[in-house]
Amino acid sequence: MTHYLYLVRHGEHQDAEHGLVDGPLSPRGHRQAELIAERLSGVPLDGVWHSPLQRAEQTAQIIAGRMPSITLQPSSLLFDCVPTGMAEDTPSAYEPFFGGVTDEELDAGRAQMGDAVGEFLVRKQGDVHDLLITHNAVIGWFVREALEAPEWRWMTLNQAHCGLTVLSQRQGRPWSVVSHNDLAHLPFELRTGLPEVPLV
Repeated sequence: MTHYLYLVRHGEHQDAEHGLVDGPLSPRGHRQAELIAERLSGVPLDGVWHSPLQRAEQTAQIIAGRMPSITLQPSSLLFDCVPTGMAEDTPSAYEPFFGGVTDEELDAGRAQMGDAVGEFLVRKQGDVHDLLITHNAVIGWFVREALEAPEWRWMTLNQAHCGLTVLSQRQGRPWSVVSHNDLAHLPFELRTGLPEVPLV
């Protein structure tokens, strides 16, 4: 018996290139969402949760269009956030990233991710297939948690728009990373959202 957790980053949104934090999906984002919907259409999903932000909600709606039997559930635990700041073991190359992040945002992000792990990375009985449509940092944190890696490593686990990450847990075993940022369903021209230049 295995619990599968499918993690999908939202599609590209129209205002991303203008620096706005949210907005409707771009035409390219719509196509990304259609292709991840097709990729997931054969999975017997038990639950689907999404961030309330517009770009994630629209991605979820497109996926639900391929699977009308599922019910979408918004969750504030899946909002975009910054879960940690600089720590003693964080490489100094990351310091500029935190320049515009307040202590209040860091506290909120850490609390949110603590609650999210307690809500979603919990073993369920039987064979379970859950889908979360969320944001880059949230997925990075979940993968880091599954690997029991140092906290700052969430920053090195980037996902493309509508990339697919799968975690699993068999009875009595720890969480495993089945795949990370799988883009096989996306042609090259639709692979957006990754940093153009690695941070380290």
